[in-house]
Amino acid sequence: MSSSTVITNIATLVTNDPSLGDGSPLGLIQDAAVVIDGDRVAWTGGSSKAPATDNRVDAGGRAVLPGFVDSHSHLVFAGDRTQEFNARMSGRSYTAGGIRTTVAATRAASDAELEANLTRYLAEGLRQGTTTFETKSGYGLTVEDESRALRIAARHTDEVTYLGAHVVSPEHADDPAGYVALVTGEMLDACAPHARWIDVFCEKGAFDGDQARAILTAGRAKGLQPRIHANQLSHGPGVQLAVELDAASADHCTHLTDADVDALANSRTVATLLPGAEFSTRAEWPDARRLLDAGVTVALSTDCNPGSSFTSSVPFCIALAVRDMRMTPDEAVWSATAGGAAALRRTDIGRVAPGARADLILLDAPSHVHLAYRPGVPLVTGVWRRGARVL
Repeated sequence: MSSSTVITNIATLVTNDPSLGDGSPLGLIQDAAVVIDGDRVAWTGGSSKAPATDNRVDAGGRAVLPGFVDSHSHLVFAGDRTQEFNARMSGRSYTAGGIRTTVAATRAASDAELEANLTRYLAEGLRQGTTTFETKSGYGLTVEDESRALRIAARHTDEVTYLGAHVVSPEHADDPAGYVALVTGEMLDACAPHARWIDVFCEKGAFDGDQARAILTAGRAKGLQPRIHANQLSHGPGVQLAVELDAASADHCTHLTDADVDALANSRTVATLLPGAEFSTRAEWPDARRLLDAGVTVALSTDCNPGSSFTSSVPFCIALAVRDMRMTPDEAVWSATAGGAAALRRTDIGRVAPGARADLILLDAPSHVHLAYRPGVPLVTGVWRRGARVL
């Protein structure tokens, strides 16, 4: 039998439901309480009106938010690229193989080693408030290694993405068309049963628009839903292709034309911004303000990977988005919760409202604004996932 719990004496409750709170997108309720029944939110409202429950938790005048939804990560890998990062930050040239360095280490690792690495970074994220995460393959680039990455990931999340089209495999360096045929053929057949999504890195040096369309279309025919790495390093066809194919998300979105912004604003495709990548590469920041002012739905995610964004911290990305991408604290928090849910086309997460999954975080602060106001401080002091307190 399920038991019920009330969390009371909440200074600020972020519901992400304007009808429950102050009418803002965050649906804020002051001096609030929330009731969890089993794995679902059963009630929200003023603390003095909270119904009787089996258990009671006193929030002590702290803030409660939906758990973070990290909708873009690359967590099935081995090794790291410390030398590459150190050289980049030191202004030195570095000629090692980038993604291919990680591919070699990942191929050489055992299943147990890959899973231990994955669970380590999931635990890191959980301690920082991430209750839902998406993760991708993409560091195997063979039929066997891509499919085993997805099998491992699927043991830990429902949001699994087939990214055989991360880069052309070393074995096909002189035959990219042959690699696309593999990704859309034998590799897809092996990987589709273990994934919900299909992704492609549409960029110079990876896959062009025609190749990306072929890959995503083949995946969709196998029942996988499209998402796309789009317009990260340069202007390109990725965003337009994402909208054309009704992709759930176009990720990175750094280099956009007015037509790209308009296309996103008039579509269901979410623009997922990944400020950890710009921080770690000293690249140009995405212009979140431009997207938001145009009416685009924006998500924030970590892009946790060993090469360009080795952070599992959504709070860190919120602080970067506010400081360097011209988002308000409210917008950044919404994008890291409800925005991430939209990027995964989920309605059961990213909000604290009756019927939603009971994924909540408790901050050691009276307001969600402290996530940006106090960057780098470990503010998450409690986490509930599916109604159970896990931190």
